[in-house]
Amino acid sequence: MPDTPHAHLSHPIAHVRSPYARRIDAPHQATVVEGTETGDVAEARIEFIADFPAAAFRDLAGFERIWLVFVFHRSEGWKPEVRPPRGGGKRSVLATRSPHRPNAIGLSAVELVAVEDHALRVRGIDLLDGTPILDIKPYVPYADAFAQSRAGWIDAIDAVQGRHSAPGPRKPRVPPGA
Repeated sequence: MPDTPHAHLSHPIAHVRSPYARRIDAPHQATVVEGTETGDVAEARIEFIADFPAAAFRDLAGFERIWLVFVFHRSEGWKPEVRPPRGGGKRSVLATRSPHRPNAIGLSAVELVAVEDHALRVRGIDLLDGTPILDIKPYVPYADAFAQSRAGWIDAIDAVQGRHSAPGPRKPRVPPGA
């Protein structure tokens, strides 16, 4: 691995092996599994690239959660405004978690089940099979959790629909006459 600054800024260090092959199969958020095929929180593997050193991830053992920084590799461009799945009209893309973003980069906190030989086993994933992982960071509760923070337009929807009312995955569209 090169030691030069930014030499591998956009190169994946790993790929996700997940039960979700299509976008319509995956939950909108890792913690929202209602409507998924099994209704369970999915397990997946984060498989490191061949030359990635195990010394770089071995000390993740003992952390309950990790952050995955990834590429929305199936993103099809972006628009300044999108319609979030919870409704409420169009919103600024940067005020949503849409996969269609200016740089198609995502962030997801998942449960770390085990550090394995050249892989991590995780639970509660919302990423598609093959998703490139750019970086992994430990979830540190005192630094990463701000439970009392305001959530802008989402707070208004929560007031009407209830907290954590994000929908599960969409059902596949059935073509007319099928």
